[in-house]
Amino acid sequence: MAKLGPTPDAISTILACPDPSGSVERPDIVIQVLDLGPRGITYKFTASDGKMKLKGMFSSQLASQITSGNIQNLGLVRILDYAVNEIPGMSENYVLVKQCEVVSPALETEIKNEVKSEVKSEVGIILKPKQEMVSKSASQIVHEQNGNMAPAARMAMTRRVHPLVSLNPYQGNWTIKVRVTNKGTMRTYKNARGEGCVFNVELTDEEGTQIQATMFNEAAKKFFEKFELGKVYYISKGSLRVANKQFKTVQNDYEMNLNENSEVEEAINEAAFVPETKFNFVPVDMLGPHVNGKELVDVIGVVQSVSPTMSIRRKSNNESIPKRDITIADETKKTVVVSLWGELATSVGQELLDIADQSPIVAIKSLKVGDFQGVSLSTLSRSTVVVNPELPEAKRLRSWYDSEGKGASLASVGNGMSPLAKSGARSMYSDRVSLSHISDDPSLGEDKPVFFSVKAFISSIRPDQALWYRACKTCNKKVTEAIGSGYWCEGCQKNDEECSLRYILVARVTDASGEAYLSLFNEEAERVIGCSADELDKLKSQEGEENVYQLKLKQATWVPHLFRVSVSQNEYNNEKRKRITARAVAPVDFAAESKLLLEEISKMKASQ
Repeated sequence: MAKLGPTPDAISTILACPDPSGSVERPDIVIQVLDLGPRGITYKFTASDGKMKLKGMFSSQLASQITSGNIQNLGLVRILDYAVNEIPGMSENYVLVKQCEVVSPALETEIKNEVKSEVKSEVGIILKPKQEMVSKSASQIVHEQNGNMAPAARMAMTRRVHPLVSLNPYQGNWTIKVRVTNKGTMRTYKNARGEGCVFNVELTDEEGTQIQATMFNEAAKKFFEKFELGKVYYISKGSLRVANKQFKTVQNDYEMNLNENSEVEEAINEAAFVPETKFNFVPVDMLGPHVNGKELVDVIGVVQSVSPTMSIRRKSNNESIPKRDITIADETKKTVVVSLWGELATSVGQELLDIADQSPIVAIKSLKVGDFQGVSLSTLSRSTVVVNPELPEAKRLRSWYDSEGKGASLASVGNGMSPLAKSGARSMYSDRVSLSHISDDPSLGEDKPVFFSVKAFISSIRPDQALWYRACKTCNKKVTEAIGSGYWCEGCQKNDEECSLRYILVARVTDASGEAYLSLFNEEAERVIGCSADELDKLKSQEGEENVYQLKLKQATWVPHLFRVSVSQNEYNNEKRKRITARAVAPVDFAAESKLLLEEISKMKASQ
């Protein structure tokens, strides 16, 4: 029975003679058409000889033969005239078929070489009705030629790996080799189009470039178990789009989407690579605009202090998680507290504690900026901490610290959130509103906390309220009197002989538009009252004709302050109540305030 199939080594023949127009004798070239599909006014396909494949394109003159059904996917064609060109910007070749004739319509399956010892020269299949075809794939042949080479290693030999930085949404086929540096949890969602599931991974290539890949529904279920944190994979048949800044977690203009047809193969038995960590450092004095933002930041600084490890209990599942605070400073002469969580607190944190007297330099990637103490930083599961990195920024920072920084006067970046800061002082002079704007809007803060700046006076502080609480000296959580003596901390799970007092109070604030009640915590209350809770407690216990305790509270009233506040709504006795909390406090800079007022007057005049 006749045997039909592609010409042996047809692809090698095409590549060996990229322009056959000058050849006296043209070789007989029969290939199988795979992956046939439209591309503009013509059609693209993959040419296969059962052993090798080559991207191809039919000339526009042949489009009618494809639309009429003469040339079919999985069919065999004899190439009569062609040219081999390079795909722009990809260093890959493709064959442009100018003339061809149909040898066979679509076969039942893709033809792959079968190599047998007794018949080594035959390539193809016998066309028998409904006959089961036994064949070896191209990958099996390569496997026999290369011993026990792993699939991913074969892929590395046969496919060009693209660096992440070269990818864009307009590229066709590409293959990347990346390490999973962060894996999210499987999440469910519900919208107008229905319900589904989604999860993300962060991928890093050998050059340190990162990209976020997202999978929905069937793709999420398919690849969730496949992707493992820390492993290296070859990925192809994905798509790219411009990243949504609201949800992106890495520094990349694009994000990747993988569907159920995407290919993910683990790179096994290969030399593993450790991605180069790329940083985009934000100076400490420029952290203000990032407070409570979605974008993560990288910082570098000299370690000034390292706290002991404390145990924090999560409210969600009552699980204890280790935490350690470090304070760092940089050339801006500002300091900031970085909270290391989980394994970072016990591993890198302990290393930093052991060498704290040497003032080590740390570079930290992917930190969340919070508003605790004005500005604070916290690590996440994807954060990376490098101690004494070999970076130009680290060398420059070390030189500054050794020459002048060690003896310089350093201040916390959160102290007052200076309105004159070149960062624009988002915390004090942007989002400026009146108290009536906050109190008159019943829906404000209903869905999530919102942030504003206000200029107001403390009009009264009730002296009979509980102004402070007893706090653990390690974690600042509330303590209770222990049996016998000392104080018990539930967070640290230990007894201490002493505790400290920390403010938690409510004050009435007033501006020209109205008044409201403002909650203040320790750092903000200290700036308003002018002393610590321990010092105020000593004044309260003093006896005499003049009540120095109440006098101290009275002195704190009718002094103007700039407040950065959050507005949220809490439910109490089935009734929603608005809560306004001071997140930062600063004295009024009258020159800057006058400038702001002049700008407002100019805007009013322009609008008239």
